[in-house]
Formats: sequence, C-alpha cells, structure tokens
Amino acid sequence: MKTLATALAGIMGACILASTPVLAASSYDPFGTGGDDYYPETEYAQPSYDPYGYQGTVGQGAQAAPQAQVAPIPREIVGFNGAYKPGTIVVSTAERRLYFVLPNGEAIRYGVGVGRPGFTWSGTKTVTAKREWPSWTPPAAMIARRPDLPRYMAGGVENPLGARAMYIGNTEYRIHGSNEPDTIGQAVSSGCIRMTNDDVTDLYERVKVGAKVVVLN
Repeated sequence: MKTLATALAGIMGACILASTPVLAASSYDPFGTGGDDYYPETEYAQPSYDPYGYQGTVGQGAQAAPQAQVAPIPREIVGFNGAYKPGTIVVSTAERRLYFVLPNGEAIRYGVGVGRPGFTWSGTKTVTAKREWPSWTPPAAMIARRPDLPRYMAGGVENPLGARAMYIGNTEYRIHGSNEPDTIGQAVSSGCIRMTNDDVTDLYERVKVGAKVVVLN
C-alpha cells in the first residue's frame, strides 16, 4: 500500500506566494510554515516544452516546439552574457533554465520546473535562508481546499520539497528539489523553482545566504 507521502508525490503542484512578510529570526520560522501548493492540476499534466532543443544563452528568447521530456536535462557550464556578478542566480522562465553566474563570462546552467500559466512571476530578490531536507507544513488556505492533506510532513526522500530548499526574499517561493524529476523542464508549479535533487544539492553548496536571485519571464 502506498504511503500518504508517496500518494502526495503523484499529485504535487508547487508553491504559492505568501502575503506575510519575513519577521525577525526570533519570531519567524521559514521552514515550518511552507506554502507549497501540492494538489492535482490535470490540465497542466502534459509536458509542453522540449528542454533539449535550446541552444542560446539567457535573454535570447530561444524556445523549442512542444515535446515530451525523454531524458534528464544536463547540468553544464555555458557562456553567459548577462551583466550580473558572480554568485548571482538568474532564472529564465521562458527557457526553463536557471543560471548560476561564474566569473569570466560563464555560468552553470541547470534545468528547472517553473510556474504554470497564471503563476509565473519576475523580479529581483535575495536568498534569505537555506535548508537541507526541508519539512513541509501546508498553510490554512491549502488545508481548506484539501482537508485530506497531512498537517505536517517531515523532510526526507518522499517529501515533495526534495533534498534542499533556498528561500527567496520575503515570499514563500523557493528554489527546491523534487521527488518528481520528470517534471523538470516543464511549467508545473505555482511559482516555486523546481530542480532535481542532484542539481539542487549542487547549487545549494555554491549559493550563499544573501545571494541575488533574478527571475525573468
């Protein structure tokens, strides 16, 4: 019999924006009040992007015709022309790629899952916190929609936030791992940036709290 956590993995969406600002460390726990929105969205279940046809660099607007994902998106060092300092994270929503900027005009490019139609966003924030194997607590709004959800899920391999999470600004958007690697390269979330556990662990080791995060449409 599948565990409840395993069943959740099959229906997960991603995250929703929180309206509550980050408070002082003594009164705010960014790891215990997650707003991650995991619920069925069947109209977005089919892949809508070929993550392997893109050959350009961020900002060029290159995008391939729709095609189902058939293999993992490789992590690779690429040329990068953006005017960002090393250590900056740049997410290109249109390309469904995340760039970690390196010196000398290069960046590490990762495949990511992004917000589905109606849930995309853009802006400049910072990484405000980092967490290994984060736990998940559905907020009240989600419990109202899905009263069958657990009130708390401990971190672990079945947790939909995956192996690592980096919290973005004073929102509950996150860059986080996933227990559904086949969704990487798709527009499936409610605003969070989703990565494979291997890639998010690699990025986590490179990124510092306070790093700039730039999300482009």
